[in-house]
Amino acid sequence: MYRFLLTPRWWGINVFVLLAIPFCVFMGSWQLGRFEDRVDNHREAEERITSDKREAARPLDRLLPVTKATSGKQTTATGRYDKQLLVPDRTLDGERGHYVLTLLRTDTGKALPVVRGWLPGDPDPAKVPAAPAGEVTVTGALQASETPGSNGVSARGGLPDGQTAAISAASLVNLVPYDVYDAWVTLNRGDSGMKAVPASAPGGTGLDLKAFQNLGYTAEWFAFVGFVIFMWFRLLRRELEFARDAELGLVPDEDPERERAQKQERDQEREPASAAERSSPSGV
Repeated sequence: MYRFLLTPRWWGINVFVLLAIPFCVFMGSWQLGRFEDRVDNHREAEERITSDKREAARPLDRLLPVTKATSGKQTTATGRYDKQLLVPDRTLDGERGHYVLTLLRTDTGKALPVVRGWLPGDPDPAKVPAAPAGEVTVTGALQASETPGSNGVSARGGLPDGQTAAISAASLVNLVPYDVYDAWVTLNRGDSGMKAVPASAPGGTGLDLKAFQNLGYTAEWFAFVGFVIFMWFRLLRRELEFARDAELGLVPDEDPERERAQKQERDQEREPASAAERSSPSGV
């Protein structure tokens, strides 16, 4: 009954199954490993942010440009506060609010975006504490410019004057008449009673959409393994049922006389066409 497994058709099916299963297992394990690596990177980044906060602050120019190694490091800069902006739709401790962002004009001619703190509710310039006057020295965690549309950063436009969706040099340079550092700093202590905004892990080290895509691909590859095994058993069962029916005489054998009659009918249909071709003049 199982002799059909030795036919060329089933040899092909079996070879495909034997190759597909380990390949799907390998790809699923690889995607799972990628997800675990991202989890480990996220944990290490969070631990590094905590340890960086205990380090001595270094001058801003020594930490630029911002990389994964310098993101979250303590830095210090001196200058005078200038234009103040509000960054809406920012959540802290599960509560919706906004950042208070003030540009610090430094001796280099560039301005450093400084997040002085967070306030709950909708942005209202009248309720925002004014920035300290005169020369100030700020100390906080260095952060890379944000990318609109990623990591929870809003990409919407049409905001009222005095607001910006993303903290990035590309966005801020259109709002002020001077150059802006391609980085920003969040103060370790909120200014004027505002809540301090904690530093975030550098890009590519958090549990972002890509991490959960890896987890989803893992599930898909292992689901393929189950699908391949299911289809193999389904084909095997159908073949066994067909072989059993043939042994019981439930599958009718082909009738030789019927095949011969069908062949004669096909030959008769072709004969008129052949006769017409022979009677037609040559070259027409």
